Amino acid sequence: MTQTAAARRPINRTTLYFFGALGGILFGYDLGVISGVLPFIGKTWNLTGWDKGVITASLSVGAIVGALFSSRMNEKLGRRRTIMVAAVIVIIGTIAASVSPSFAVLIISRLVIGVGIGLSSSTVPTYLSELAPARLRGAMGALNQIFIVLGILIAFLVSYGLGPSGNWRLMFAGAVVPAVILLVGLVFLPETPRWLVAKGEEEQARSVLKSSHGNSVNVDEEINTIREVIRLDTESGKTRFRDLWAPMVRPMLIVALLLAVGQQFSGVNAVNAYFPTMLIGLGFATQAALLSGVLLGVTKFLFTAWVVFVVDRWGRKPLLLIGNVLMVITLVAAGFIVIEVDDVTTKGILMLVAMVLYLVGYELGWGAVVWVMMAEVFPLKVRAAGMGISSVVLWAATGIISAIFPIISDPGALGLGGSMFLFAGINVVLFGLTKWLVPETKGRSLEQIELDLRGRHKARAKAEAA
Repeated sequence: MTQTAAARRPINRTTLYFFGALGGILFGYDLGVISGVLPFIGKTWNLTGWDKGVITASLSVGAIVGALFSSRMNEKLGRRRTIMVAAVIVIIGTIAASVSPSFAVLIISRLVIGVGIGLSSSTVPTYLSELAPARLRGAMGALNQIFIVLGILIAFLVSYGLGPSGNWRLMFAGAVVPAVILLVGLVFLPETPRWLVAKGEEEQARSVLKSSHGNSVNVDEEINTIREVIRLDTESGKTRFRDLWAPMVRPMLIVALLLAVGQQFSGVNAVNAYFPTMLIGLGFATQAALLSGVLLGVTKFLFTAWVVFVVDRWGRKPLLLIGNVLMVITLVAAGFIVIEVDDVTTKGILMLVAMVLYLVGYELGWGAVVWVMMAEVFPLKVRAAGMGISSVVLWAATGIISAIFPIISDPGALGLGGSMFLFAGINVVLFGLTKWLVPETKGRSLEQIELDLRGRHKARAKAEAA
């Protein structure tokens, strides 16, 4: 189906947002499945802690490459086609991972999957934010995080179901299903109105606005606002990455990078990827550890779903701060549990409770809100570049945490308890930086956010010149 036909075809908004966010399942499944795979490939190939870090982090390295190319692909192909390319890459990499004859081939396959995930993760939030009306944009952005945690939960369930057989190849192969559904669904979905207007296709943009916004928006007024922002961007010249460091954009770049680094340095992927391995190290049976992972996945899904209903009422910043407080408390508790509790069963149960509550805090704030805000804060002209750079930094942070956690949590280093204290300290720092630097964006259209940003920049420049 051509872009014109997709834009003119009446689309139910639920269908629009469902398939738009489905890329999150790819993201989540491939992040989560490694936690179930590691105990089995670790035995198959006798992996060291470093090897486990490498195989886990390889997805992040590939995602960095994908995110680097996402900006240019977004501008040339559009948001929709970029996500379609991402789905194809994930399918190819997943098939390769499922039949890998060696550890080295598996790493290469995960790198390929990561390229697709990087393209998808930096494009889907932009796709959703540009389709959603202002009053629903936070909820629709959170929808992407719901699909991410749903993907993680599905990965945990698949790992648990296949645990008795130890069939890690089938665990990997499960990612093909959402990738194919996403690819087929996007054939019938339109491009975003902002990209269409930028390419001079205003009639198609009007049709998409009517499908995605319904009667909640004055289409002529919205088109005129988008056109005005594009005019201002065009007057400032061709988009370059260094434009992200321009005085007007720089504060928002700093905010986006803080959110990107903070999301991962909060410690979440140490839990997502290694929690079953942690419990096995504490003395739990493999299947019991995998079942505990399922409970973590259910927790993530339920509280992310709840955020959809509150993010546009409570605001972004309060949720980030509440999440930080809860994460600090639970990480400190987890550290003491590991160090002070001797009984294996008691230690495992208390750790499970602590990590469940930790993920409640994470999903309330840094899970859903980060992807929402990174897609909101950048002006249209540099939005794709900004999301690309932010995603690169986020994936780099993911790779760092994934690679070093098996090393720092080793008893010969910080140990598991010391690692929990380290992450707690990082979350204290994140609380202060968030309170100081992060703005509130709820209830404003993307164009209003940009025009306000321009207004503040002009006022600041005038004050400095006086």
